[in-house]
Amino acid sequence: NEYKSYLSFTHMDRSGFFKNTSRSDENRKNRQHQVTQLRKDRRGEQISKRRQVIEDTTDDGMAESGGLTNSVELIDTHQIKQIFLESDANPDKVFSAVQSCRKILSKKSHRQIDEVINMGLLPHLVHFLTLDGSPELQFESCWAITNIASGNPLQTKAVVEGGAVPHLMRLLSSTNAHVAEQAIWALGNVAGDSAMYRDFVIESGIIPLLVDMTASTTASITLHRHVAWTLSNLCRNKDPPTSIESLTKMIPSIRLLLSSEDHSVLTDACWAVSFITDGGSERIQLAIQSGVVTKLVNLLEHHEISVISPALHAIGNIVTGKYEQIQNVINHGLLSHLSKLLFHQKPSIQKEATWTISNITAGTPTQIQAVIDANLLPYLVTVLTRGEFNCQREATWAVMNLTAGGTPQQIKRLYSLNCLAPLVRMLEIHDTKTMSCALSTCYNILNNAYKISKAEGNRIAVDFEACGGVVAMERLQRHENRQIY
Repeated sequence: NEYKSYLSFTHMDRSGFFKNTSRSDENRKNRQHQVTQLRKDRRGEQISKRRQVIEDTTDDGMAESGGLTNSVELIDTHQIKQIFLESDANPDKVFSAVQSCRKILSKKSHRQIDEVINMGLLPHLVHFLTLDGSPELQFESCWAITNIASGNPLQTKAVVEGGAVPHLMRLLSSTNAHVAEQAIWALGNVAGDSAMYRDFVIESGIIPLLVDMTASTTASITLHRHVAWTLSNLCRNKDPPTSIESLTKMIPSIRLLLSSEDHSVLTDACWAVSFITDGGSERIQLAIQSGVVTKLVNLLEHHEISVISPALHAIGNIVTGKYEQIQNVINHGLLSHLSKLLFHQKPSIQKEATWTISNITAGTPTQIQAVIDANLLPYLVTVLTRGEFNCQREATWAVMNLTAGGTPQQIKRLYSLNCLAPLVRMLEIHDTKTMSCALSTCYNILNNAYKISKAEGNRIAVDFEACGGVVAMERLQRHENRQIY
């Protein structure tokens, strides 16, 4: 009984601290606020719009993509408008004006977008999309519209309300590959603006065309890059999310793109899966049934960080699902890759790997044992001890989940790795939620020890005191947060 006072915090209300006390799927929702914030942070790594920027205004336009466009002298928007309004303007003169407009929009500033819109140049650019006899003019106009659509929501709205989307859709079937590729890029920018425009592009019939392009054996790598990125934008945004019907049509193509040898294609295909799986168990199951899990797990060994990051991101989403969905990823060999990722050179990947483990340790005792058998606990405790704070926070969740749902022997194994000291240090931070996790974990470890035997409990209580746990508990009794004290 001499250490009974050390456990006085067992009388506190811990109902809000545990994630898997009853081990039901519903309890996985307890951490959604944490998951949501992480998802928002990570989702920002893949931008929703891309602008084709040039440094030098004497570029060769379509020649850059293998076309025949020649460089022209740059003119300003007032001169461009004057040429557009001339009913009998020379075609070469019109082309030069359109190319100048495109070059103005290709500079590293969004001010030019408003200038072009306010000068009334957009309707003319849209009209030029219809001139099938002038593919170079279509290309330059499409490029200019692509960059207008890369702007803010009002600028993208001008493109949509200006009637560009139907013409861009038609150009996806252009016999000129460069025109078709640029049209995909423009539509990708429109779709990436919002859920409303995403659905508008989908309703315009883009998915079957992208599916055909993906399956084409003659498609260029450049085309596949544009297709992969546009597909990712068609899976993006959650308010509302893309319909299951649309995702079902797209995901076989996304799976096919995951076999590409081009890292840009792989990056965007992985982001597409991550967007699909960031929406509940039904969408997670759609991804699993498509067969992408094996490909995602294998891509964790890719040499490009830009590929590893979204692949891990997608896997992290999948293990927020039901227990059988977690097991599916375990069965595909995920755990053998995580020890390396826990010490990856990029902190965000370390954090994502730790977060992924935290959701596996929120699984069944069998799944917790799989983590132990993969020898991940020593790595996890190392992260908890000396990792960056964001990684330590995720590691705290991971060990709390283990102690909340693991067997006595599993919890004992965790304790044997000297986890008490770093947990006590987490009681000194200013992050209340993480502090609560650390507090619950310490309680679970001590409570588990006393269930094994009084001698075992007393031994661990001594260790807890030696780590400064008792002093920390006394200080927390004066904490301003009611849940803590």
